[in-house]
Amino acid sequence: MTTLTDGPVQDAEREAVIAQLLAEVRDGTWLDAQVFPPVQWAVPGLIPEGFTILIGPPKAGKSWLALSILLAMAAGGHALGKIPINRRQRVLYLALEDGDRRMQDRCRQLLGKDPIPSLFTYLTKVQPGKAGATIRAYLERYPDTALVVIDTLGKVMPPAAPGESSYQRDYRVGGGIKDIADRHPGLAIVVLHHDRKATADDFVDSVSGTHGLAGAADTIVVLARKRQSTDGLLRITGRDVSEAEYAIELQDGCWVLDGDDLDQAADRAREREESSGLGDKSIEILRFVRAAGAVQGSVPIKVIKEKFGEDADVYVSRLKKQGRLESPRRGFYSIPGGGVGSVGSVGTALGSDTSNTSNTTTSGLEIPQDDFWSAIPTEPPEDGDW
Repeated sequence: MTTLTDGPVQDAEREAVIAQLLAEVRDGTWLDAQVFPPVQWAVPGLIPEGFTILIGPPKAGKSWLALSILLAMAAGGHALGKIPINRRQRVLYLALEDGDRRMQDRCRQLLGKDPIPSLFTYLTKVQPGKAGATIRAYLERYPDTALVVIDTLGKVMPPAAPGESSYQRDYRVGGGIKDIADRHPGLAIVVLHHDRKATADDFVDSVSGTHGLAGAADTIVVLARKRQSTDGLLRITGRDVSEAEYAIELQDGCWVLDGDDLDQAADRAREREESSGLGDKSIEILRFVRAAGAVQGSVPIKVIKEKFGEDADVYVSRLKKQGRLESPRRGFYSIPGGGVGSVGSVGTALGSDTSNTSNTTTSGLEIPQDDFWSAIPTEPPEDGDW
């Protein structure tokens, strides 16, 4: 590799190194003139192109969710029972915790009498340390592939290399997955991964392992579901998606949106959160205030009492103390913030963590002469694959 140091270097050689380092610098004029294609979606509004992590506790239904999406894309059906997939697309499922019999049973349970689509392809085993090479080989043979799902990351996660921290290992693997997706515009790669056992206030922190994985991913989707419950939530954030929560429910073993579309599913998710732990009357008051407030901004207590009785002020006061209602002015009540969630980017929140992955040395700047992820390796890589 070529090195730029503070030592004596011939002017021509030094200029060549500088030119190589700065070859990709672009200016505002160039950027302003570009016309970029719109983001492509595997599942409109939910899973964009790029690297997505799907997080959830064991046995929460992550594999069923992923399989139903794969089949919907391969058949040109409806993801989550409601989101239309406009055309049939090739998909690859690395179902590394399943076998052929279980795969057939699950597909038939999800599809009913419909045949398993030919554009649905899968593997139940990959050679140790060859998951990345296997995906690259598949994409070289089938460049029209729209979605690859790895189930689960734990099955292909390598140990840390000597001298490599857990964060560096996680970011190396996550960065490798993202690089494959980035080299194939329109491709989405979804990796299933378990969540932390501890409860996290920020759902991004529920990603098991270090922030290396979350920092490398373009999108994070968290499947939240209580044991024995048929209700669930999809919590989503990312670089190309607005942060949101969508209500879903299990119907005959298949996850479907709780609502006719994503907007209704988001409303149902907010209603569930607002009504958690409340009695029927409090729930009805919240629904009424939300609906009426959408028209007039806030609702006078007089109107609430006319609707729910003279004791409604007791319920309203309790809901205000709990933070479920707010009073913008005396005698008027509304849902805090209108019930609209904030929009954020996990890339912004976690970007500072990526500093540990720099390829600098104390002697100067290094320019790698090869790219481990650039092509299908003909020999096992010395520095480890996943």
